[in-house]
Amino acid sequence: MFIAALLFTVVSCGDSGKNKKISIAYANWAEGIAITNLAKAIFEDQGYDVKLLNADLAPIFTSISRKKADVFMDVWMPVTMEDYMKQYGDKLEIIGDIYDSARIGLVVPDYVTINSIEELNAEKERFSGQIVGIDAGAGIMKATDQAIKDYGLDYKLLTSSGPAMTASLKKAIDRNDWIVVTGWTPHWMFDRFKLKVLQDPKQIYGNAESIHTVAWKGFSEKDPFAARLLRNIRLTDAEISSLMTALEEARTTERQAARKWMEEHKELVDSWIPEKNPAMNLSLIHISEPTRPY
Repeated sequence: MFIAALLFTVVSCGDSGKNKKISIAYANWAEGIAITNLAKAIFEDQGYDVKLLNADLAPIFTSISRKKADVFMDVWMPVTMEDYMKQYGDKLEIIGDIYDSARIGLVVPDYVTINSIEELNAEKERFSGQIVGIDAGAGIMKATDQAIKDYGLDYKLLTSSGPAMTASLKKAIDRNDWIVVTGWTPHWMFDRFKLKVLQDPKQIYGNAESIHTVAWKGFSEKDPFAARLLRNIRLTDAEISSLMTALEEARTTERQAARKWMEEHKELVDSWIPEKNPAMNLSLIHISEPTRPY
């Protein structure tokens, strides 16, 4: 076993990723867009032809499980995407853990005087009896449907999109109106606006979650260099916040903004490249059967 693992490492270290292809799926969520565009820039520098595929969650998981796309870098576990992982998990492998302080919940501007979901009904008129949501298939929407039921909220959950939700939030804040939205961190809106997450005594939205990268089962054996690179990508609060803000505030394309951020954080990005960080390669000898955190 040791000899086989050693041979795997030696052979893989020589695989520089030249003339290879990788397809990365992503949903229209701020953190996923930022992370995916950063990964695209990194892989392009490693000689890859990178294709980005934008879709809703259900088609993304279906595509990955059927090998129509290779990677999805925005899988929230153990709560938000639990249903998808239960449905497709046996056809997927978890490659890495990008960020481990993610959180979902109901978010309001800080000038709103309530602090708990339990107080929403008493202020129904001020919120117009509406919770502004995002994509219908998102885990946070399912959690909010459950919150409405468990807390007995007399509210309607509006389906929209991530960008539409933040646009509604900005419009309300500009008018100093009360608004409650389905929100999550990391997200650039917490840098731009003064917000707070409503307390959730029933723990419908769970505690801190981790954002993982998944691929179709067997991907790490097909392309060990790409798998090791993906597993090495890990961001702190400050790093993911600055990346998301860079893309949101950029006057260029998302791709150009991600590349600029990559160049400004060259030492960090270089530490993720397997060839440039041999010590990390040794700890990633076998990744085809990771432990699932659910």
